[in-house]
Amino acid sequence: MADKKILYYLNQFFGQIGGEEKAGIAPILKEGGVGPSEAFAKKIGDSAELVATVICGDNYFNENKEEAIAFLRKVNEEIKPDIVIAGPAFNAGRYGMACQGVAEFFAKEANIPVVSGMYEENPGLDEAKKLAYVAKTGDSAAKMRKALPIMADITKKLLNGEVVKPDVDNYFAQGKRLTVISEKTGSQRAVEMLMKRLNNEEFKTELPMPVFDTVEAAEEIKDLSKATIALVTTGGIVPMGNPDRIQSASAQKWGKYDISAIDELKGDYCTIHGGYDPVYANEDPDRVVPLDSLRLLEKEGKIGKVYDYFYTTTGTGTAIGNSIVFGKEMGQELKDAGVDGVILTST
Repeated sequence: MADKKILYYLNQFFGQIGGEEKAGIAPILKEGGVGPSEAFAKKIGDSAELVATVICGDNYFNENKEEAIAFLRKVNEEIKPDIVIAGPAFNAGRYGMACQGVAEFFAKEANIPVVSGMYEENPGLDEAKKLAYVAKTGDSAAKMRKALPIMADITKKLLNGEVVKPDVDNYFAQGKRLTVISEKTGSQRAVEMLMKRLNNEEFKTELPMPVFDTVEAAEEIKDLSKATIALVTTGGIVPMGNPDRIQSASAQKWGKYDISAIDELKGDYCTIHGGYDPVYANEDPDRVVPLDSLRLLEKEGKIGKVYDYFYTTTGTGTAIGNSIVFGKEMGQELKDAGVDGVILTST
């Protein structure tokens, strides 16, 4: 099987080019392996040849997706890989979104299987798992040694033409139904499951249903002219110097800042968000947190009052668990303060 060819995709960090300061680099092609792709090649052994590694900045891929995919299309024409590996991205949001983009081209357009790896809360997972075989990983690069063997085993099975299964091969279910041979008819299996359920015995459904969080809508504000409105953002707007050291990605904290004496944020605030181009936000932070517009509504009597503090954190790559905690903490403070409504802005 040595004639099988593998193409690998890495971001700028794992491609050993640089960190956040290199997130804007355009894609390049390197012969053979580098970092994780080199380690992956060793685990694959003689099953296939790692021909090359594509390295691209996270910001570049997400901000210039058409150009990035055009590069991948050209590489595909030159190399003609039998399988493509992307990541693992762990819980890195922009990296996960880039791996999703890789899967969109190779799996969907070029009809070439893609294997990746992500943490369950990576924002790129939902779309990527529909197209790629996304191995379940930990939330950080510290779990690399556990992630690569899972990805390698899936890859070897796919190259061998074997059928892979989520529960067996430790990847996220793709929502596909597979035809299998069973010794019992569907009616027999259904009756057996029903009896186990009636007897409070453990059983496994053959058609698991997705579980969605539901949030009940709050009651409408009866009179805006008497309402106190607060500003909350995941756009990373902070006072100059970022005094609370809020992380630019995968936030571990949130901040709260007094705006009672100012009519706009321009000049004293900036963004530390690592997931979008900061130029326009730094030029005028009110584009992300519209304090100036709310002050105007306040002066016109259209709202009663702008709350004295605004709340902020960064959304990119931030774990859902942390987001839930942040939301509950901010929400409780706002409720206790008698705030009637919140404007939540993103990027």
